Amino acid sequence: MVKKILAFCKKEIMLLVALLAAIISLFITPPSRALLEGIDWKTLATLFMLLSVLDGFKHENLFRPVIRLVGRLRSQLGLSLFLIFGVFFSSMFVTNDVSLIIFIPLTILLFRAGKKEQYILPVIVMENIAAVRGSLLTPFGSPQNLFLFSSSGIDVGHFLLMMLPLWLGSAVLIVLFALFIYRRDLREPARPAVNSDPDADAPEQAGTQPDNVEGEWKPENRGKRIVYLVLFAVIIACIVSRTTLWPWVTLAVTLVLLIADRRVFLRVDYVLLLTFLCFFVFSSSIAGNPAISGFLRGAVGGNEYWWSIGLSQLISNVPASIVLWPFSQSLKPLIYGLDSAGLVTIIGSLASVIALRLYSKEYSGRAGRFLLVFEGYSLCFFVVVCPLQLLLL
Repeated sequence: MVKKILAFCKKEIMLLVALLAAIISLFITPPSRALLEGIDWKTLATLFMLLSVLDGFKHENLFRPVIRLVGRLRSQLGLSLFLIFGVFFSSMFVTNDVSLIIFIPLTILLFRAGKKEQYILPVIVMENIAAVRGSLLTPFGSPQNLFLFSSSGIDVGHFLLMMLPLWLGSAVLIVLFALFIYRRDLREPARPAVNSDPDADAPEQAGTQPDNVEGEWKPENRGKRIVYLVLFAVIIACIVSRTTLWPWVTLAVTLVLLIADRRVFLRVDYVLLLTFLCFFVFSSSIAGNPAISGFLRGAVGGNEYWWSIGLSQLISNVPASIVLWPFSQSLKPLIYGLDSAGLVTIIGSLASVIALRLYSKEYSGRAGRFLLVFEGYSLCFFVVVCPLQLLLL
């Protein structure tokens, strides 16, 4: 039991930090009704719905049509760009962490099958960058975007216009970085020919998709897939419309899932929800203390960009958004910094921690190598986008 507890603590260090911060904050500002009212229950409910439905997406292999396209790609550069931009585009709708959970195992499987393991690490690092930068476009691309969109009252159109330059610029930069990875041979085949016969048909040549890459669609689960697609549309509509009926939407989604697929509740990332709740308690307590809130209001206001990047390196960008928002004067520099913090260190974004976890699961003992490559690519990316973001501000 002690070993299990220690293993859990080692795995969920962010939860422990959040829990410790919440407990300490309660000594600074005693619990009260105002503390409970300061917790953003709407964001927590929305996050719960997204986590539940997106787990259903993954479990029912709803990305199967996209994955099947991999078999048509013949060059290693084309395959890598497909995977990287698969993360980039999907992260806008299914959140950055879910897109990494989908594409990183697929990348490892495909590159192993094609005997291209030397490219696995740089491509995974680029997928992480794609998740961080692709998800910034939409209000529901990342937890911090969801929270700030909900809290600020900005409309969807203005949010998209504010983030569009960063998104487009990041897409161009990602292509340039991918070209750098394959600079020695841009036409390198995706995998060696599996048949040495020169008269072999094209499907047997480079680019053939390995077996068992995609999950099957079970005919008896067709109803579940339809339910998950409908529920996802309902949740997006709830977020975009900012309806005051969100408690009823949450209840309705929960009841439908209980009827259609109750096992999904066993797989929901409750650790992330609890981590969010703890940081909400911390933020509400800090805001309720006159001395601390006064300092932060004076220090953060006008310096949101640098505060968001700096604090994210200590507690990650999701909790940093919760802590800093009450003391910010402007949304734009705050969200620009938060959505760039994951490029500085691996602590800056929870998505980066997930990428490391997925890689270490397949390559035990190589975490140091991952961090070295991660910092090399991510910091170079940050050095380019940082001055451009400052110009936009």
